[in-house]
Amino acid sequence: MLLELDVRDFAIIDHLRLRLAPGFNAITGETGAGKSILIGALELALGERAARDAIRTGADACSVEAVFEAGRVPELASTLEEIGAEPCQDGQLLVKRTFTAAGANRQFVNGSPVTLQSLARLGEILVDIHGPHDHQSLLKPEAQLRILDRFAGAEPARAAFAATLGEIRALEARKRDLVMDDKEFERQLDLTAHQVQEIEAAHLRTDEETQLEADYKVASSSQKLMELAARALDAVSEGEGCAAAALARAERALRDLAAIDPTAARIEEANRAASVQVQELSRELSRYAGKLDPDPDRLQKLSERMTIVQGLKRKYGKTLAEVIAFGAEAKARLRVLQGRSGELAKLDAALEKVRAALRKSGEGLRAARKKAVSTLCARIESQLRDLGFAQSAFAAELAPAEPTPLGLDAIEFRFAPNVGEPPKPLREIASSGEMARVMLAIKTALADQDDVPILVFDEVDANVGGEIGNRVGEKMARIGKRRQVLCITHLPQVAAPAQAHLSVGKRVERGRTFTFVEHLDRGAREKELARMLGGAAETALRHAREMLRAAPPLR
Repeated sequence: MLLELDVRDFAIIDHLRLRLAPGFNAITGETGAGKSILIGALELALGERAARDAIRTGADACSVEAVFEAGRVPELASTLEEIGAEPCQDGQLLVKRTFTAAGANRQFVNGSPVTLQSLARLGEILVDIHGPHDHQSLLKPEAQLRILDRFAGAEPARAAFAATLGEIRALEARKRDLVMDDKEFERQLDLTAHQVQEIEAAHLRTDEETQLEADYKVASSSQKLMELAARALDAVSEGEGCAAAALARAERALRDLAAIDPTAARIEEANRAASVQVQELSRELSRYAGKLDPDPDRLQKLSERMTIVQGLKRKYGKTLAEVIAFGAEAKARLRVLQGRSGELAKLDAALEKVRAALRKSGEGLRAARKKAVSTLCARIESQLRDLGFAQSAFAAELAPAEPTPLGLDAIEFRFAPNVGEPPKPLREIASSGEMARVMLAIKTALADQDDVPILVFDEVDANVGGEIGNRVGEKMARIGKRRQVLCITHLPQVAAPAQAHLSVGKRVERGRTFTFVEHLDRGAREKELARMLGGAAETALRHAREMLRAAPPLR
């Protein structure tokens, strides 16, 4: 379960620390107070992409810290090992993420730095979030297939099918590269052979360009370098008033000085050491100048080599490493082209084998779906009855389809809200209230099936009310007996059965808006439910008390 959520400088939140209870937590508050911002902060902590405008105005960064109870998540230990995070201490999982205005992300799990993808992977096994617009995605056949696969436990089989299909498409792409008429084949063969010959003839080294440029710079400036070296040599040891002559004069004076004052001997020794250094400098300059003999032939060769290197880079890559890599790829392609008939035969054999594997994988996936689909529909119908559709029917039609990464099947969810009506595709359901209840029924059926310990419902009760709101509240309370539930709601009927009730509000101080959260006791709950009910104050308060009195058996 989620124990604590600490949010700083996110949207209109300055600093907020939220403590959650086990079971069903209702989150209420006036529109615009920041209820959904809390869910956004939780999503941020679990790897959701962040927008820079999510940072509170005036802040340089936002941060979210989440503390989870770690004991009831079967995959947690192995997932932490996979993402390179430290194991949990004291039964708690600590997640932290910061996001700066410059777009920099930093995320940590139990103090270990992890990637954003790793954080998202962790989020998948911890929290399932259902938003107010999820029913729109439910209209898409691919989303319906994913729902069935999740219920059937067929997601690994679907991933394996997609990987095999990817192999086929890669093999088909290689085959397309070889299937051509004779004229095109000869053209590609000649072109590839020329590319290989041109690159191999250059005998390139990845590190030669820097040295080549340095050598060319020296060779093209040899006359100037000789003049500069001669000028330096003249100043050091050969010219009138040179350093060597000056040090020699100093040597004579210092010798007489030391004879009178022995303490000056160290100065004489320093001068002698300087004279030795000047002599060595003179020898180094002489050797350097001796190597600077202008060589027009060498300069020409260096220029030609640079022209070759630049020409190859223009054709085959931005760097010599890229040119060399292009040459290796061209050489491999040349071998393929030269053995085209044999390569085509190999590809055909490989395709036949992988296509057979794809058929087998697709049939296995289809069998798992067929086995699960009737049970899923029955579960959804049962949930729909709890939500006020006493005589409804729910069906899912599977049909063969062309291969896609989702398998060899197409699916269509169908629903009849009333007895005597044939089930129709979900996209033909006009009522958003009906769609919201269908989505909630599906999500609840899935919640019974998987191991995700935390369910978040963000206004999934939109467009329902009255008795149906009571049913939704009861359902949340029942789910809360097995999982932790966080439910943002505008309906008092939904909030009343909650084990814990949090109210989100906002206040304005010094011209800035701040979001705050209150954990409501019994009296505060009565007032909040009365506010949600509206109407005359005393009547609403009396009704709120009645709702809370009716709720305990569900808790």
